[in-house]
Amino acid sequence: MTASTVAGQGGGTLADQAYRSISDRLVTLQIRPGEPINDERIAAELGFGRTPVREALKRLEHERLIVAYPRRGTFATEVQIADLGHISEVREQLEPLAASMAAQRAGQGDRAALDRLLARLAGASGAGTDLIRLDMAVHRAIYAATRNPYLEDTLIRYDNLATRIWCLFLDRLPGLAGHVHEHGPLLRAIIDGDAEKAAALAAAHVAGFEAAIRGVI
Repeated sequence: MTASTVAGQGGGTLADQAYRSISDRLVTLQIRPGEPINDERIAAELGFGRTPVREALKRLEHERLIVAYPRRGTFATEVQIADLGHISEVREQLEPLAASMAAQRAGQGDRAALDRLLARLAGASGAGTDLIRLDMAVHRAIYAATRNPYLEDTLIRYDNLATRIWCLFLDRLPGLAGHVHEHGPLLRAIIDGDAEKAAALAAAHVAGFEAAIRGVI
């Protein structure tokens, strides 16, 4: 068994853990757009071998969070504001679908996880990346509750790209807390099994996100 297939702390293979860690840094712009990616240094920081890190980087390249150039190296992709419309077109269709499916398919464990996130939202008073990570956790819990791994993977990819854009303008978007707290009614609708309401709230949330970004660019 190779290092990249050994499950470690945090769940999943080492490659999965490396992916989550590096993805978090890229999405929240701890690794800045255009910054070079050094797999050896990241492996040392994570305490992993280079193989799981390289596997993670391949996945991140497929998701357009990094780009590799022959003889030049690997870099975090630039955040392209021109992509906002394309990303929103996908999310406007799939986020309401996911919310509706989650309301219909969520099991007891899913609803318990969503309920815990609802409690976290109620007590959330932080700012910056703490709220961003809570926002991402809510989205991922909803995607997981759809019980459709293909839809889940697709939406995680687009949510990552959208969140990078959000983080780029974080200091110019004073409504971050309100945007994140919008998830409260959405989570409640899913927990209550109200698919129609959940879909409508998800659609409004995506529309509000795009409007907020366009309001500052």
